[in-house]
Amino acid sequence: MAKPIPEPVDSSRLKELALQVVQADRFPFQATIDADQPRLRPVSPVKTDGFTVYVANLRSYHKTAEIAANPKVELGYLDDRHDQVRITGVAEIVTDQAMLQAIWDDNPLLRQYLGSIDNPALIVYRIRPTRVRYMKEWALDYHEVPLGPD
Repeated sequence: MAKPIPEPVDSSRLKELALQVVQADRFPFQATIDADQPRLRPVSPVKTDGFTVYVANLRSYHKTAEIAANPKVELGYLDDRHDQVRITGVAEIVTDQAMLQAIWDDNPLLRQYLGSIDNPALIVYRIRPTRVRYMKEWALDYHEVPLGPD
């Protein structure tokens, strides 16, 4: 059986193609490190701004301690055509009250489960991308996505 040959990727459209995958996948997987063991879990971003992703969390969750010990994370996105995006980045706690309020206002599930934006259990991480890679279907060839302005 011959290996399928994917369509070529237009390098001028890499950022656009990668953003489409990010927008299509509601539940990407997030990888963290727990001592010497990688941990992988689905997350539901509460805000996405380009390749900067915001993830809400509870302080009691295991990933809180994992991120505190090592803030380097990776998010994996997959769309229904099997195109992939991997966002490598650094997770940092969001402290900006205006940003937290905007996220709170836009996410009814947060309000339903936590009751108040001042709930001490709530923590929101901003994942700042340091590297973004895009792969078309099963090409097994990642393309570096430019992070700067268009």
